[in-house]
Amino acid sequence: MRFINLQGHGGPEVMELATGEKPEPRKGEVLIAVAAAGVNRPDVAQRQGLYPPPPDASPVLGLEVAGEVVEVGSGVSRWKVGDRVCALTNGGGYAEFAVAPAGQCLPVPKSLSMAEAAALPETCFTVWTNVFDRAHLQPGEILLVHGGSSGIGTTAIQIASALGSRVFTTAGSAEKCAACEELGAERAINYREEDFVEVVRALTDSHGADVILDMVGGDYVNRNIRLAATDGRIVNIAFLQGAEVQVNLWPMVAKRLTLTGSTLRPRSAEVKAAIASALEQTVWPLVEEGRVRPRIAETFALRQAAEAHRLMESSSHIGKIVLTT
Repeated sequence: MRFINLQGHGGPEVMELATGEKPEPRKGEVLIAVAAAGVNRPDVAQRQGLYPPPPDASPVLGLEVAGEVVEVGSGVSRWKVGDRVCALTNGGGYAEFAVAPAGQCLPVPKSLSMAEAAALPETCFTVWTNVFDRAHLQPGEILLVHGGSSGIGTTAIQIASALGSRVFTTAGSAEKCAACEELGAERAINYREEDFVEVVRALTDSHGADVILDMVGGDYVNRNIRLAATDGRIVNIAFLQGAEVQVNLWPMVAKRLTLTGSTLRPRSAEVKAAIASALEQTVWPLVEEGRVRPRIAETFALRQAAEAHRLMESSSHIGKIVLTT
């Protein structure tokens, strides 16, 4: 098979199209003929040498794919050869064939193309486990999503608004803000021109945000604490502007805040399978109804993986970047 090989760690130029043996599914896994693979920030970090894969994971980049099952390992009962699935992989997605644990596979929604389906797993798993499992967002509550035009952001906006929450978001341009509002955000705040703390407070009668999903970090940490409502929950999933900050924790005590965060990749197959089950029950019907749909920024051929990473690092895109085979 063809796959993207890392010649070392560094810029996008370290990625090359190579040929090697296709993987074999182990017990509890399926082998997927990949039609499309999503591109995500953790892929960039792994390429840079900042996010090494777990010891038992494929060293090949790629955490989500969509395609057709071509082989099943022992112990797999739900999936059969010919099934169309999208899957959260443990690596190996930038390839013509990839393996995935059977519990991390979901059916490709009938309303979506393979490229759109490949854009679902990583973002949906991440949003569900952080916004709903950890932060317990409820209908009627207020969610603030930082980085609303990213793959994670566009997914969080749609799922939360479809499930009955009020959603606000931050983004870095008028175009990105308009896109976020089209997807369901009540108000998108251009962080280059406005203070999101003041805007959300004004629009919520000083209530603030019940849940904040943050991938920015840096000076947003203290601003999130200021904005959080009483009994608010703040979830950090990345720190693009830095993880080391000086914080006054008294507001956390006074407002009974929960400050938390998580990473997805190191979690067990059992945990990921439980997330997949929750998604199929709650989110997949919304996808089939068209109320949640991946926004695709651009698709690239597999051999153009370096160009896809350059676009990701530019942060000029809106939505998901996808590779196709």
